[in-house]
Amino acid sequence: MTSIITEEMQEAMQGVVPSTLVTCSKTGIPNTNYISQVYYVDEEHVALSHQFFSKSIRNIDENPQVAVSIVHPESFQMWRLDLVFSHKETDGDLYDQMSLQLEAIASMTGMEDVFHLLSAYIFKVVGIQIIV
Repeated sequence: MTSIITEEMQEAMQGVVPSTLVTCSKTGIPNTNYISQVYYVDEEHVALSHQFFSKSIRNIDENPQVAVSIVHPESFQMWRLDLVFSHKETDGDLYDQMSLQLEAIASMTGMEDVFHLLSAYIFKVVGIQIIV
């Protein structure tokens, strides 16, 4: 298992294929959501767009460990990223870049009135596995 994000994985983070976020409450109840954006920060960090997944946010507050699956849009290769929450951002360069990318995703999917970035949740990548 690795924890370094490769260039091929970055291609799976463009929002073409929605990613899956799995969180778990402190009592062990899982929650799964599709998310629009897994944003590459650096080879050891990603940011997730917080638009409307309030139950996931509550779970992250209780249990900072999450899993995200990403899918390459051409090869359909899948990876599971094991992540630990670091912090959230509501302004600044990263937030602005994610907001612009989310606007582009919304435009392509006809969801301009639905997708609005509330915050960027930054996670450290602690493990990556190929899903076969």
